[in-house]
Amino acid sequence: MRQFQAIGATALALAAFGAHAEAPYSFDKTPGKLPKDVIPVEYRAHLAPDIAANTFSGTETVEIEVLKATSTIMLNAAALEVDSAALSGKGLKELKLTPVLDEKQETLSFTLPQPLAPGRYRLELAFRGKINREGRGLFYVNYQAGKADKKLIATTMEPTDARRMLPTWDEPAFRARFRLSVDLPAGLKAYSNTPVDRQTGIAGGKQRISFKPTPKMPSYLVVLAAGEFERISTKQDGVEIGVVTTEGKKEKGAFALSASRDLLHFYNNYFGVPYPLAKLDQIAIPNGFNGAMENWGGIVYNENTLLYDPKTSPEHIKQLTFSVNAHEMAHQWFGNLVTMAWWDNLWLNEGFASWMASKATEHFHPEWRPYLANIGDRERVMNLDARKTTHPIQTPVETEAQAADAFDDITYEKGQAFLRMLEAYLGEDAFRKGIRAYMQKHQYSNTTSADLWTALERASGKPVGKLASDWTTQPGFPLIKVEQACEDGKRKVTLSQQQFRLDEPATDNRLWSVPLQVGTVNGKTTTTLLAGASASVMLPGCEGALVVDPHSVGYFRIQYDRATFDALAGQAARLPDATRLKLLNDTWTQVTAGLVPLDAWLKLAAQLGDEPRLAVWESIIGNLNFLDSLARGEPERPLVRRFIAGFAKPRLLKLGWEEKPGETVEDAQLRALLAGALARSGDEEAIAQARSRFKRWLEDPSSVSPAMIGFVTSAAGRYADQATFDAIAQRMQQTQNNEERSRLLGALIQVQDPALADKVLQMALSPNTPPTQVAGIVQGVGRSHLEQAWNFAVANREQLMKSQDSVGRNRAFPGIVAASSSARDAQRMEDFVRQNFEADAQVEAQRVASGVRVRAAQKARLLPQVREALK
Repeated sequence: MRQFQAIGATALALAAFGAHAEAPYSFDKTPGKLPKDVIPVEYRAHLAPDIAANTFSGTETVEIEVLKATSTIMLNAAALEVDSAALSGKGLKELKLTPVLDEKQETLSFTLPQPLAPGRYRLELAFRGKINREGRGLFYVNYQAGKADKKLIATTMEPTDARRMLPTWDEPAFRARFRLSVDLPAGLKAYSNTPVDRQTGIAGGKQRISFKPTPKMPSYLVVLAAGEFERISTKQDGVEIGVVTTEGKKEKGAFALSASRDLLHFYNNYFGVPYPLAKLDQIAIPNGFNGAMENWGGIVYNENTLLYDPKTSPEHIKQLTFSVNAHEMAHQWFGNLVTMAWWDNLWLNEGFASWMASKATEHFHPEWRPYLANIGDRERVMNLDARKTTHPIQTPVETEAQAADAFDDITYEKGQAFLRMLEAYLGEDAFRKGIRAYMQKHQYSNTTSADLWTALERASGKPVGKLASDWTTQPGFPLIKVEQACEDGKRKVTLSQQQFRLDEPATDNRLWSVPLQVGTVNGKTTTTLLAGASASVMLPGCEGALVVDPHSVGYFRIQYDRATFDALAGQAARLPDATRLKLLNDTWTQVTAGLVPLDAWLKLAAQLGDEPRLAVWESIIGNLNFLDSLARGEPERPLVRRFIAGFAKPRLLKLGWEEKPGETVEDAQLRALLAGALARSGDEEAIAQARSRFKRWLEDPSSVSPAMIGFVTSAAGRYADQATFDAIAQRMQQTQNNEERSRLLGALIQVQDPALADKVLQMALSPNTPPTQVAGIVQGVGRSHLEQAWNFAVANREQLMKSQDSVGRNRAFPGIVAASSSARDAQRMEDFVRQNFEADAQVEAQRVASGVRVRAAQKARLLPQVREALK
């Protein structure tokens, strides 16, 4: 979810937002729609779902506190019918209230006959709602167990969907306790934030399950999951940890359970505040919604991001499981124990959880090289952040749609990257000391970024507030120009900065406080803070190759003078991993910006034919695939594909097509990456290898290793004829392994035959397709058949949009053209969104359109260079 509002209003809001230092948290001054004169203290909520009918009824008693006299009580409600409402309390006879629902504002209001004096009262409500197909509020999931059709219900509330299940003060600053109970058929199990308090039989073959009270928390953390579940559990540091799955899958939760034990202990130690709840469940839902949600004590996952089968799952699934688990568990502190005051500070939740997950992964699995892998994620967001349609890490949020749009790569990946740069500048010990102080002071409360900067400033003694403000309230990032000269036996390094842009030159002369490490390759470094437009650093001696940001922790680009670049490029293959990858990435980005010729990057990459690191190969292959996509339908494409084959095949042949006993996981993953790149570029041997292995796999799945299964199915789907297509589709329908089903669907989405692509598009309309996959099907087909996918989406707009949750609504149509390099596609998409969607959706449309236009300009600039360099 990206930006908001019409572009002019957004620019004014951003200018105002970045012009002032943020203040520490104040409840009264926190943004939001709801008045601050009435606050919830405790909700006692009871739900009675009719799972067959996809509806529910509920009652709720909310203990409220009136802080100052008021004649109005306002809270949030959406898609609910309120049947009755009453207010009572000391000195107040029960007062029947008339509910006023505002569907557009998503509020529920009561006007009182006379002002209500400060004090405690009880608001009693009876209401009804629906159980949604899409992941909003309370939703249902249909799935199969054996040959039986099954159904479960679960919740996802963030950012503003708790109001679809309970009338609530559904803004993060309104923390309260929740006591939840639910009536269910006797055979079902239910999980919430806290352990079960009571479980009793009631009439009609049902049971009533009541849960213990939660700590004070925001409403978006409420969770309920009910179905035919099973659970495995363990204990760590006095906390019961569980993994909950649908029946027959609990063994696949063993890795997540073990990881959760390790992570809980690690986080208890790092944060200095122990996990405060009695239990922590990891709940795996088949499909339902994408990703995971960090509900306090009951994290809900799409099961593909939690479950891992060591016999059949590729290593990257294990890595994904650990990473997502680490992210969501970090939220139990960053986000749950301490919560951002308002959605403009969402990065305090998401950026920190991403940063902490990387730190934990590095601690437990350094063999995965997570920090090197993170550089690839950082590259993706920097390419977004180098355009005029970007936004700061902290961005004003006024509406529910804007809150949903805040969940984007700037919030997650730029937030994480900035924190890593800040930690490197302050030092790990000082940074951790500040985080511990922050947690201790603000637990069970809310904060702004200013509260965190204060804690880190006190712990480190460095000017964190000014530095952090530059990076969190300004969009974009700098290009650091590096020049050097030897003077009297000393090296004088001149550093200067200017904003880096991919689309059009920046005109506002933005500057950042930039922490920089300057030194020599494999030598000592010194840290300096570039606070103005330029500065000089003196280093002892002139020997060795100069390098800036050798560990690649900086969120900026480096442009060396020619002699310095040549000295580094000349030893590219021998540079440390992070230094080598940063040089490669910065050179490529300057190629795409027109600052450096393509030939410079090709010569640099050509030195890395024996490259051992997967992350470096992913960068090279990704950039070559980008050139291949620009050259679609153009005479330059065979030149690009010949280069890919000449570059990747020798390394693949050295690895061999078959796995070797004792080889590293990284080599196994690299084999699959190279095979996939060759197949994608039309290499006949790679395609033949995939087809023969696919035939064997259909007869005996164990004949293809987990490491190669992605390559095999992807290439088989991409080049499928009718018979292969049917075989994949049939297997996809038969399998009850959601990981396998998703892999096979991903293969079909790539199919090159237009007639078969139409069959894939029709899957998006099938009631059996999980709503989480609908947009991805159309967008995936659009990468190879854009016109076909676009016309299909336009013709079926209403049906497709019914499947979208709050996060996906504004992204569905822009995502279809996101890989295009035609300005015509950008304009058509913007016009369509403007005519058919609300104003909030236009910002995402503009962001994607900007990317398409940037690629169109890059195509015009790079293809002539391809002809010259690769002829």
